[in-house]
Amino acid sequence: MNNCKVNLSSSALDFFIQMVEHSQDTVAESGRSHKCGFFCLGPLTFHKQAVGDMVHLSQECRHAKRSNNTFRNGLVFSSRPVKVQERIRLRVEEDAANWHGALRLGFTNVPPEDRCRPLPCMALPDLTDTPGHWAAPVHEAYCQAGSELEFWVSHSGSVYFSDHRGCRHELLRGVDHSRPLWAMIDIYGQTCAIVLLGSEKRALFHTKRSCKSLTWAASDTDSLISDDSISCLNMEVTADWGEQMTCVACMSQEVNVSLRCGHRCLCRTCAAMIFRQSGTCPLCRQSMRRPSVAWSPR
Repeated sequence: MNNCKVNLSSSALDFFIQMVEHSQDTVAESGRSHKCGFFCLGPLTFHKQAVGDMVHLSQECRHAKRSNNTFRNGLVFSSRPVKVQERIRLRVEEDAANWHGALRLGFTNVPPEDRCRPLPCMALPDLTDTPGHWAAPVHEAYCQAGSELEFWVSHSGSVYFSDHRGCRHELLRGVDHSRPLWAMIDIYGQTCAIVLLGSEKRALFHTKRSCKSLTWAASDTDSLISDDSISCLNMEVTADWGEQMTCVACMSQEVNVSLRCGHRCLCRTCAAMIFRQSGTCPLCRQSMRRPSVAWSPR
């Protein structure tokens, strides 16, 4: 059992423990746990398995491109259930004038991992004619390359989207949100490629936001931060932990990295990935800059 020294006052230590407990929430698909804290909705990507036959995913499953040789087979779904009033933000990356129609947006109660492959060709009417699916087309004028949109389901079960000017438009009504909902997007017609920009859920006194996704591929472990960029931080207040701490990102490895903000919550591998992808502490969102090794596992 290692005695690890943590640079936190007693009050800060209590807050740190609470934040670590919040990080236990499970993110769908990853098989691991990741959540930065109370104000974090968790990563939001496209589901990597439930995609249309003509769709290619990239950028850690945040970018979805449909072949422009067809107007259909462009279905994608969110990687996790989304919340009521969680505004999903996306940008149209490419369009093609040789087709009619554009993006279709909606929600479904059917988990993406439970779907039979291949997926139906279109959201309308292939899916909307079956229970648990709701979708509607967005006018071509709002789906030109570079356009940014937000869409969400309200407490009344209506689906809205807002355009780049912030104007709200109602798409449809009657969504059943008594069960979990996944976002459903059909990259249809003129729309050829989209990218997920994240999501947020606004409340009276705070706003919760999605965070950047974490890739857990084994190849990432080969791209660690070099020892030359690692330096230790000096502490004023110390406290002894009676047992080893576990990394709040992968929930499997021992913590062995200290961040500039003072938090010691990551293993070396996860610190390298988060440093490259978001560059901020998963607990307080301060800049990581150069992570520093605080101690080494036995």
